[in-house]
Amino acid sequence: MATSVISSQSVILPAVDLSAIQNLLNLVIEKDASDLHIATGYPPFIRIDGILCSIGDKPLTAEQSRQLVFQTMNDSNVKKIEKEYETDYGFSLGNIARFRVNAFYERGNIAGAFRLIPTKIRTLEELDMPKNMSYLADLTQGFVLLTGPTGSGKTTTLAAIIEKINQTQNRHIITIEDPIEYIYTAKKSFISQREIDHDTKDWMSALKSALRQDPEVVLIGEMRDYETISAALTIAETGHLVFATLHTNSASQTVDRIIDVFPPHQQNQIRVQLANVLQAVVSQKLLNLRSGGRKAAVEILIANSAVRNLIREGKSYQIDNVIATSLEMGMLTLEQSLVNMVRRGIITVEEAQSYSLRPEDILKLLKLNKTF
Repeated sequence: MATSVISSQSVILPAVDLSAIQNLLNLVIEKDASDLHIATGYPPFIRIDGILCSIGDKPLTAEQSRQLVFQTMNDSNVKKIEKEYETDYGFSLGNIARFRVNAFYERGNIAGAFRLIPTKIRTLEELDMPKNMSYLADLTQGFVLLTGPTGSGKTTTLAAIIEKINQTQNRHIITIEDPIEYIYTAKKSFISQREIDHDTKDWMSALKSALRQDPEVVLIGEMRDYETISAALTIAETGHLVFATLHTNSASQTVDRIIDVFPPHQQNQIRVQLANVLQAVVSQKLLNLRSGGRKAAVEILIANSAVRNLIREGKSYQIDNVIATSLEMGMLTLEQSLVNMVRRGIITVEEAQSYSLRPEDILKLLKLNKTF
C-alpha cells in the first residue's frame, strides 16, 4: 500500500478493539465496505465506495499485524506463507460473511488484504445489469469471459449468472477457484466447488480431471497462463459451457490477450479455436454513484459471424466497430453503458469520460437522442 494513496484519500473512522480480527471484519460488514487492509506501521484501513478509510490513527505493530492475520489461517496457510511468502485462502465469519484473503510479507512483516464476499448472491437484476445478459445462463456450450481490472465486480457478476443456472436448470456445475469465494447451495443444479491446494493440487490437475466428472458447466476462477487458457478452450470445444475471468480492459483486448500468451507458432491455431467456441465477452468497470454505492458499467461482445471472422483473420482491432454498430444484437460499448448512466443521473459526464477509453465518444453519444 503506497503512502501517497492512503494519505490522499483517507477518512478516519472511530477506532475499534484490535484484539481480534472479528472486530475489524464486522466493521467491514457494518460499513458496507469491500476490503480490509492490514499492514505494519499503518492503522487498519477499509475501502468504502472505493475510498480508503483508516480505522483510528494508531499504527499496528508487527506483532499486532501478524496476530490479526494469523487468526484467520489454518495450519496449511501458515506453512504456505512461511514457505512461499504469500497465500490465498477463504475465511468465513460464522454464517455472517465470507472473505477472500491474500496474506503476504511486506517489508519483512505479515500483511493481509481481505475482500468481502457477501453470503447472498445478488441477481443480475439486483446488480442492475443489462437485461440481455441473462441469456448467458441459457447457453449450452461455448466460452464466456468476464473481464475487467481487479475489484471491478467480475466475480459477483459471474456468481449471479451461475446462480441463475442453479435456480432454473438441471445441470452439473463444476467450479475451480483459488480460493472458493461465493458458496452455492443446491437448487436445481448439482454443484461441485473445488479449491486449489485444498481439493485439488493445481489448476491443470483440476482442469484435466474436469471432463471425467460429467459436467455441463465449468467455471474457472481465473485464467493465469497459456496452459489454463488452452485447457479452457479444449473443454469448451468438447461441448461444455465454460465461464472464466481475465484481467483486461475491453473485449478486443481480451481476444488479443488470449492469443498473445501463446507462442507465435501456435497463435493461428488458437485464433481458430477461439473463434469457434467464443460466445461472449463481458468487460466491466465499477463506478462510484453520486447517491452512494457502486455500479458496473459494462461492455458486451457477442460472438456473431462477423466477430468470429475478425478473430480468425487476426483483425481484433476492428471488433470495437462491430460492437458499436450491433446494438440490436445485444452488444454494448463501454461508452454507451456510461452514457446510459449519465442520462439516468447517477454519474456525471466528467466521471463517464474519466472511465472511458474514448472520452470524446461520450460527448458524441450524448448529443444523440438515443437510449442504449
